[in-house]
Amino acid sequence: MIGKQLKSLLLEQGYSIHELSRRKLEREDTYQWDISDGFIEPGALDGVTSLVHLAGAGVADERWTEKRKKELFDSRIDSTRLLYDQLKNNPDHTIKTFICASAIGYYGFDRGDELVNEESSPGKDFLAKITREWEVEARKFEELGIRVVSIRIGIVLSRDGGALAEIIKPVQWMAGAALGSGKQYMSWIHIKDIVGIIAYALNTESISGVYNGVAPQPETNKQLTKTLASVMKKPFFLPPVPSFVLKLALGEMSVLVLGGLKVSSQKIISEGYSFMYSELQPALKDLMDK
Repeated sequence: MIGKQLKSLLLEQGYSIHELSRRKLEREDTYQWDISDGFIEPGALDGVTSLVHLAGAGVADERWTEKRKKELFDSRIDSTRLLYDQLKNNPDHTIKTFICASAIGYYGFDRGDELVNEESSPGKDFLAKITREWEVEARKFEELGIRVVSIRIGIVLSRDGGALAEIIKPVQWMAGAALGSGKQYMSWIHIKDIVGIIAYALNTESISGVYNGVAPQPETNKQLTKTLASVMKKPFFLPPVPSFVLKLALGEMSVLVLGGLKVSSQKIISEGYSFMYSELQPALKDLMDK
């Protein structure tokens, strides 16, 4: 979802792109890789100056069985190690910048009204463990003299998939309601802004380290759903969906909707990034008008 939009923007900015694909595609500038076999098609990194790593199995795509948890972990950690090994074993590589996805799940899902920033302590749950390990693997690229940026991505709002597509469904059928208490914070970001932050990090050599990829004004679950209903001109009157129902339906994965994080974007703003969508209503209106 993010990669497609990012590619379009970078092509507009004059970049040429090499894509890594899990499938063999007869398409120019697309190369196959197989993470489990430790394989990257020859030529994929030739002449490349920047790597943007967004790969990883979808966190909310399937129920969290032990097998699925391993897939979520391996798809992020093993893929990053594969890229690192490719560069470590090729001293003549041309990579100067490595931008790696991370997630605000780093902070855990039990922070309440606390405003967390990049210096806040990590959480202790499953997703926090994944993101901590992912960032550790990304930092290893610094050993190779490469500038590293890890972006802790929030809830990306897009019409092409992700959380918004799921939130729209009940609202469309006039069944929009808060989840659990509805007071849990959702640190959202418009798809144009997360793509914009990645491109900004690519183009700004002074940027390195960890940055939160969230809009400046987080909203509660209740307020986000209510605002969406207003933009869609749908009613919002049903009582909240009880927490126990969501836990029964989603199991451990219910933390994604019942937990909340209020995340600061001040660090990337202080680096000079200007958000296109700082407030929720204009962001949703832009997406829903398409």
